[in-house]
Amino acid sequence: MIEYFSEKQLSIKEFKTPFNAELSSDNRWVKLASVVPWDTFANLYMSLMDTHQGRPGISPRIILGALIIKHKENLSDQKTIEAIQENIYMQFFVGLKGFQIEKIFDSSLFVTIRKRIGKTEFDLLNSKLIKSASKKSDAKNISKKSDDESHPPNKGKLQADATVADQYITFPTDAKLLNSSRKKLDIMIDKLYVYYGKKIVKPRTNRRVLDTHFLNYSKKKNKSKAVHRKMKRKLLESVNRNINFVSSLLPDMTVLEMGKDYPLSKNDLLLFEVIQAVYLQQKQMYDQKTNSCPDRIVSIYQPHVRPILRGKQNARVEFGSKLGVSLDNGFTLVNHLSWKAYHEGKDLINQVKQYFDIHGFYPDLVQVDKAYSTRENRNWLKERNIRITAPPLGRKPKQQISQYQKTKRKKEAAERNHIEAKFGQGKNGYNLNKIRAKLKSTAESWVSCIFFVMNLINYLKKIPFVHIFRQLYNRFIFVLDAINGNQKYKGMAY
Repeated sequence: MIEYFSEKQLSIKEFKTPFNAELSSDNRWVKLASVVPWDTFANLYMSLMDTHQGRPGISPRIILGALIIKHKENLSDQKTIEAIQENIYMQFFVGLKGFQIEKIFDSSLFVTIRKRIGKTEFDLLNSKLIKSASKKSDAKNISKKSDDESHPPNKGKLQADATVADQYITFPTDAKLLNSSRKKLDIMIDKLYVYYGKKIVKPRTNRRVLDTHFLNYSKKKNKSKAVHRKMKRKLLESVNRNINFVSSLLPDMTVLEMGKDYPLSKNDLLLFEVIQAVYLQQKQMYDQKTNSCPDRIVSIYQPHVRPILRGKQNARVEFGSKLGVSLDNGFTLVNHLSWKAYHEGKDLINQVKQYFDIHGFYPDLVQVDKAYSTRENRNWLKERNIRITAPPLGRKPKQQISQYQKTKRKKEAAERNHIEAKFGQGKNGYNLNKIRAKLKSTAESWVSCIFFVMNLINYLKKIPFVHIFRQLYNRFIFVLDAINGNQKYKGMAY
């Protein structure tokens, strides 16, 4: 069961403050509250839960407001709750009726919220936001036609590019990965030893000796290949020995028999499976003397993360989810999110189709780099009279183009940098390159929420007078109730 009050029922005049003073309408949180699609999110959120049974849940506005504050201010989960607890404007933003000292909810609930609200929900909110910001409000009423039928004239520009949302993990090396696996297996052996009441002979793992060897190995600045292989061989032998120890000591029980008395938790068992996969991969690369293998695991705690080759100047390899992003009039939309490397040129057709779904017409120009200018994409765009910022294939035409056309093409190609600026904004201002969520689903929700917050800020800049009309509406209702003799406003002067 969820209690939710519509945004139309909350006004700045009704918010109760401990100082008997009114909130300022020029505050950034008051302005932002006027543009957030609260009711749309509430309908999405309540559709995921049972609204009739169970204890009363937290209001969807409080949940969305806390997520926006977290990413806008770049705070941790715990600091977000503390900031809302201390800031009266943030409490108005999340929909409270008055200032309160208590926490709105425990910070650990953020994990459950991210599991519940994923990429699909934030993509829908972004689409609604872009539609509402479009100058052509009738675009959503245009009926969608098949490819064989005529389309409305092409309008607007669409930029597209790919980036990586890096996970906040330590840089993975083979030795570091195997050493972490060894230590976790040592902890599992200790738990199994205690489980049997210390009546068995504890396996000898030589953990202190290996800790010393790994410390000496880490201190060396210039390591040769022989030093790397020697350390890797020792760790492989230790991990293999510990895996055999844990497998032999694990009680032979079915899933139904596993209860509270089972020595290892569910997370320990999942981690044990990941460590076994890591050992097989590292052993294969050691035997074959290679540095790559299919579906290589780079973190035992986040086994879904894969290395993605980018070829950038500062980071040749990045570890996280690869995003296919499109930029439409300053609004970003994540069209494709993958945890494996892929060719971003395959995203272009779907990105243009999503542009058509939002606006009802195709863009006039698509601004992309060379990776998107494949023959398949060129032919598909040509059939729909969509231009692309890529040099034509084949020989150069004998007839030279005018200076105006050269300047125009150069300017259109340079405008593609706008989407690179959006990536810089997300990584420098919102830590898009430091995703701290461990689970696959929560990391996707984290990334999607960052782009939604960026779109909200852009929406507020493009429509700066929305909050003014909201204030005028609230004043009109206030005066109307006072004229009608509403007891709530009786004796108050406006």
